[in-house]
Amino acid sequence: MTPDLKVTIAGVEFANPIMTASGCCGYGEELHRVFPLKTLGALVTKSITLHPRSGHPVPRTAETASGMLNAIGLANVGVDAFIKDKLPFLEDKQTRVIVNVAGSKIQEYVDVCARLEDCPPVDMVELNISCPNVDEGGMEFGSNAALTEKTIASVKKVFTKPLIAKLSPNVTDIVEIARAAEQGGAEVLSLINSVVGAAIDINTWQPKLTNNKGGLTGPAIKPIALAKVDAVYNACTVPIIGIGGITCAADVVEFMLCGATAVQVGTALFIEPDVPVKIVKDLKTYLKQKGLASVANLRGKVRKY
Repeated sequence: MTPDLKVTIAGVEFANPIMTASGCCGYGEELHRVFPLKTLGALVTKSITLHPRSGHPVPRTAETASGMLNAIGLANVGVDAFIKDKLPFLEDKQTRVIVNVAGSKIQEYVDVCARLEDCPPVDMVELNISCPNVDEGGMEFGSNAALTEKTIASVKKVFTKPLIAKLSPNVTDIVEIARAAEQGGAEVLSLINSVVGAAIDINTWQPKLTNNKGGLTGPAIKPIALAKVDAVYNACTVPIIGIGGITCAADVVEFMLCGATAVQVGTALFIEPDVPVKIVKDLKTYLKQKGLASVANLRGKVRKY
């Protein structure tokens, strides 16, 4: 028996549940030099904004215990250059394409998504309403339930393909935000984005990031992410994409048992760029050992006390 790794999210079929996390593989060209992108269930691009952004000055990344901090500042080429120069590369790579979209105003989200509506390679858009390392916009839209619902609903007026709302853990109640995103029309939820953190250089007495704080990612946040996925799975009806510290097939299984339909791998790509290849192989092995015909048999099956 060869286990079936295919998953279906909002009517779109994916070859397997392994995706990249936004910001960890650029626009796909770099990762394609390491392994064929068709190995992935989906390639999630770095955040795209209406206009080009240079981001924060360096240093904008720093290693931490079991993770890393980043404050890239949403550096990207802007939506027009993305569509013209970056998106064509992904057209024949035999993987699903999810474009992460960010903005500082609701209208910017709307304008970017309207431009992406008629781009054939784009299967879904992931709205980054939870970025913790920009001065305006970002996390603001994902920390207020009413604003979350309004942002999603506004984008749905111009974007007919499935819409993913990427949620922040840096809120009082992520379930409230998740329900608001669902109410606004989001067909999928992805969680969690990075956790706000900081690190200080004890020699210079300065923060290790020029933005003074940034987003903590990597294995250090996995327990937080699992708890948030579990909470949202039990409160909402739309599919969940789990994110946070995934480095191996065992991590994937944990997220799926807690309710995720798929997962995104991020920080691990900086350490082992071809880790998705190993994860897909090991996931098949795990399913065989458990006698499971499909990866879908894992979803939400955690046995609670």
